[in-house]
Amino acid sequence: MRVLLQRVTEASVEVVDDVGDVHESGLIGLGLVALVGFAPTETPAALDWMAAKIANLRVFPDDGGEMDRSLRDIDAGLLVVSQFTLYADTRKGRRPDFTGAASYTDAQALYQRFCERCEAELPGRVATGQFGARMRVRLVNDGPVTLWLER
Repeated sequence: MRVLLQRVTEASVEVVDDVGDVHESGLIGLGLVALVGFAPTETPAALDWMAAKIANLRVFPDDGGEMDRSLRDIDAGLLVVSQFTLYADTRKGRRPDFTGAASYTDAQALYQRFCERCEAELPGRVATGQFGARMRVRLVNDGPVTLWLER
């Protein structure tokens, strides 16, 4: 499992349907955006671990400016967006190879389970994109703080 995590002051994701209409899917203010990709070997334990890690990761400043507060501590939001391209292999050729990513069906189930685990960690504060859809993600990176998490 790979997660690109960004601390944001605000973020949103819109879904673009087949005819080009745009619909808002998720919106948060202060919080974190998690772009999430899954390998074929993911386990429920890995999903649980990652959801807890994100909820408790101390990346927000305290009163002294030190990164010492978590999403939980400051009651902030989490926007979770599926991103199979995190498993792109670009070492050979000019076209990315995605064979390291979970299959569509498996990844869809993993994404659903991961979003449920995040919601259990942060009740009422999790927004999501739409799995498998064409999306537009907008965010204002705060800091900037961008972290790579892998399990």
